[in-house]
Amino acid sequence: MNILMLGWELPPHNSGGLGVACYQLCKHLAFRGVSIDFVLPYSANHDIDFMKLVPALSITAEEFINLAGAYNTNCDACKSSSCEHAYPTDLRGRQQRYKAFVEQYVQTTQPDVIHMHDWLTYEAGMRAKQLTNKPLVAHVHATEFDRSGEHSGNPLVHDIEYNGLLMADRIIAVSQLTKDIIVKGYDIPPSKIEVIHNSIDKDEVDKTATESTYVYLSEMKKLGYKVVVSLGRLTVQKGVTYLLQAARQALDIDDKIIFLIVGAGELRDELLEQAANLGIAQNVIFTGFLRGKRWRDAYAIGDMFVMSSVSEPFGITALEAAGYGNTLVLSKQSGVCEVLRSALKFNYWDTKKLADYIVNIAKNNALRDQLVSDAEHEFNKLSWHDAADQCQRLYASYASAAGIAA
Repeated sequence: MNILMLGWELPPHNSGGLGVACYQLCKHLAFRGVSIDFVLPYSANHDIDFMKLVPALSITAEEFINLAGAYNTNCDACKSSSCEHAYPTDLRGRQQRYKAFVEQYVQTTQPDVIHMHDWLTYEAGMRAKQLTNKPLVAHVHATEFDRSGEHSGNPLVHDIEYNGLLMADRIIAVSQLTKDIIVKGYDIPPSKIEVIHNSIDKDEVDKTATESTYVYLSEMKKLGYKVVVSLGRLTVQKGVTYLLQAARQALDIDDKIIFLIVGAGELRDELLEQAANLGIAQNVIFTGFLRGKRWRDAYAIGDMFVMSSVSEPFGITALEAAGYGNTLVLSKQSGVCEVLRSALKFNYWDTKKLADYIVNIAKNNALRDQLVSDAEHEFNKLSWHDAADQCQRLYASYASAAGIAA
């Protein structure tokens, strides 16, 4: 089958888990003989040979990534996610050019199925369906309810999501949590939605023993300090404000804990100020956005990984953290909890419970070792093969109906 895949990013030119999920899913689909044309909104060399990459715009990946506010859900002026200016006009302009390119592309390349990822590509996907009358699959990695912290968020984005989900023949949700949000928030019939969890493969985790980037933290660990790692964009969705509140409570009991906050986003300055006002700045390190070895070393240096998200559709970072031997403490509002059942879980607003978990793990080596062992056992069962199998079966159902060889 020939799949027209509409995505907004791929590694290494990605800002988060969306690009990673798209890359891994496509790679494992390609191994099964699925032919994929992947349309991107920028031009770059990804060193990918298992699918055809199609740049919709001539802009380079570097220029594209530097687009101010591309993933910012807040207006620069009023800081509201519901303001009509929350997403910059140049991003909307690029979406429209992306859509126009797809319109032209389907005139000469007829797909068997159109597979679109998240709201940024929905308008292009809907137009492609109108022109080709081919089945349309909407893959939901996050909704505007997630990005705005459980609120309805930007009305423009909300409408695009609603129309895309309504027009799609089939919807893939990355978790049951996400499926429930789609049903409740957009009034979509549950029977239209299939849950296909994101995953990870063992070979994605590089445990090559080299000198750590974090020399200071390595020395502090020798003195008995424990390191708590949080990795994600610094937005309201990720709930880092709650993590810092819990950090204050934990440090009141055990001051030998250091919090490593990895990521960038519009809340950076606010979080720096919060850490200072709470009197914990000396125990909190903000690294900014990381890639490569510094990113891998952040996992490797950690004793525990905390995901404090207000609403996290899945959370691939938790799987990565498990692969590096971290104890996992996850908010119940994260879809990855459906896969990593052995992790300690808390409601994102329950900072006291989170603080208790952090302190107990820091002080109890036996508890920490058992939790790491349990997470490792679950991690070893995971593979993108399962997600690709489910996706291929979905494609095959359309192939059978249309008399196409899957």
